[in-house]
Amino acid sequence: MDKVNFSAGEREGGLGHLSQRLDEMELAIHKPSFRKGTGRANEVNYWVFDYPPEKELEVRERVEYLKNKNDRGDDDFELVVFDLYDIIIDFLEKKNFMEKCYDFEKKRGIERIVKAVTNSMKVNDDDSLIVQYIKEHTPENAVVFLTGIGKCYPILRSHKVLNNLHQAFVRCPIVMFFPGTYNEQELILFNEIKDDNYYRAFRLVK
Repeated sequence: MDKVNFSAGEREGGLGHLSQRLDEMELAIHKPSFRKGTGRANEVNYWVFDYPPEKELEVRERVEYLKNKNDRGDDDFELVVFDLYDIIIDFLEKKNFMEKCYDFEKKRGIERIVKAVTNSMKVNDDDSLIVQYIKEHTPENAVVFLTGIGKCYPILRSHKVLNNLHQAFVRCPIVMFFPGTYNEQELILFNEIKDDNYYRAFRLVK
């Protein structure tokens, strides 16, 4: 993956004031048209909410607030939040792989760990274990938030997650919270690491 360097002004420029954008995001997901809209290939919409990586805690707090508010039952949809990092850790713990991963990393390095976890979770397959988990735990009338993409680096690549979901899961809108920049052509994690090009998702709140 290529590294892309941004100045401080460029990182903030174009993203707007984060609190205001989070407010607009909250309004957007509550619109009936958001949940009924179709994407560029007549599929349910996929969205990316990008934000400055240094604002991670502010975004986490808003997501938690929205989830707690939704749990009160006032909305006409269920907000489901999947932390991709937690899904990976839960899988490794259930398989008793955590200690093996620690030992493997010491002996072989992080690249071998990435390869081992990727293979065991079938991350590169269209119906990966992550996709299966999301499908099995999402009700019909829902909006899905994907978080934790930054914590998953370098095991998960954001465009791969979205591609796999796009192939197998079109039941409801998906919003990926992305610490970096998305311009509807490419995903740049942490504003430094360029992922593969990705065109299928819309940028939520420009």
